[in-house]
Amino acid sequence: MTTSYDPSALPPDDVLTAGLAGMPPLDWADGPPEQPGPARKLRLTRASDIEPEPVVWAWLDEGEGRIPAGALSVAAGREGTGKSSFGMWMAAQITRGALSGNFYGRPRAVFYVAVEDSWKQTIVPRLIGAGADLDLVYRVEAVEAEFGETTLSLPQDNSLMEQAIRNHDVALVVLDPLMSCIGKGIDTHRERDVRTALDPLARMADRTGCVLLGIAHFGKGAGTDPSALITGSGAFKNVPRAVFGFARDDDNDCRVMSQSKNSLGRADLPSLSYNIETTEVPTKKGLAYVGRFAFTGESTRSVSEILAQGQEGDRGERDEAGAWLVDYLADNGGEASAGDVIKAAEKDGFAKHTIQRARSKAGVTSQKSGFGKGWVWVLSVTDASEEDTKMTKATPNPTSESSSSSSPSGSPSAPKSRNVTTAEVLCTVCRTPLDPVHALTGETAHPTC
Repeated sequence: MTTSYDPSALPPDDVLTAGLAGMPPLDWADGPPEQPGPARKLRLTRASDIEPEPVVWAWLDEGEGRIPAGALSVAAGREGTGKSSFGMWMAAQITRGALSGNFYGRPRAVFYVAVEDSWKQTIVPRLIGAGADLDLVYRVEAVEAEFGETTLSLPQDNSLMEQAIRNHDVALVVLDPLMSCIGKGIDTHRERDVRTALDPLARMADRTGCVLLGIAHFGKGAGTDPSALITGSGAFKNVPRAVFGFARDDDNDCRVMSQSKNSLGRADLPSLSYNIETTEVPTKKGLAYVGRFAFTGESTRSVSEILAQGQEGDRGERDEAGAWLVDYLADNGGEASAGDVIKAAEKDGFAKHTIQRARSKAGVTSQKSGFGKGWVWVLSVTDASEEDTKMTKATPNPTSESSSSSSPSGSPSAPKSRNVTTAEVLCTVCRTPLDPVHALTGETAHPTC
């Protein structure tokens, strides 16, 4: 016999006490049981109850903040640009207490999550080459009772990571690459999915005060914004407080790091040039050769400009700008303030990024004019133009027979668009042209001066 259960047929008071079909009614003589409270609730805090604090900078560069402590930052670039080497540089600076900023003078521990490279053959030798204190660098892996060692998975392992950060007084966590640490089941091309991993990670950084540095790759798409080129969803650029782009500058034979995002500090910080220097690291089984990240100063070009150059193909325009630049500086005694040069170039139809790219190829250096003053562009002793180098070697002495029949400007090797050659480099003392023989030997002043 089947009994149907129709609550509407019961009196209102009996609906709560009726059992299932065929079951006796519940005995609530002492009243109904307490219901569990809601799993989520709202917490309201007056802004007046929150004490404001200044930003704590883990990395201060020339007094300006680049990487905040207690936040997620991302270093992104194409393969081989040195972004992982930058992570090694950061680790070395933190473990030696040498990084200008909040951690300066206080060596702190570093967690390094390296998914793609061998620790024995790559990570440890590169850390040694960078000068890191290996006693303060920890390899981080997740360990499961059933499967053993496995890749760190975020946000699944966040609580374990946070506790370890506190236990070891960690100041920096490097996730290389960041994408490989995102948990399974998260679609890395959907912003909402990625935020379920990155938002808790950012909150963990805020609670612990450490730096979380994620290494990321550029996608294959075209564009000039380093942040927008990061592979995956927009969350990889939206959640971090600082984003750095890395690129090769083939024209100047160096690499460039630009800060494309700085939510807590200046957004117009200068780009920095760097090289990856080959370093010998002794091991028990012989020498290991690794790359070491080394800053070389400010760059006249940004990563965005380098990326734009690859799309524009404007080498001819740059060469024309270089000829204009040499003429301009020669007419102004061999040097002029960078601001004046750029203003004059723009007046004559050259864009700022074009004249900046042309600077190094034209044999022009950028120098600080003095403490508290701006930068000046100076015509170098040796012209960096390959064409002029060939011309000068062919006619080393304008008084010789070979050069008397044709002026430098009439030489087949001389560019027609310029009237200044290596022979016209100015003496740094009397500001008159140097003899070309002296210029070629690297002298900067007349022997009599």
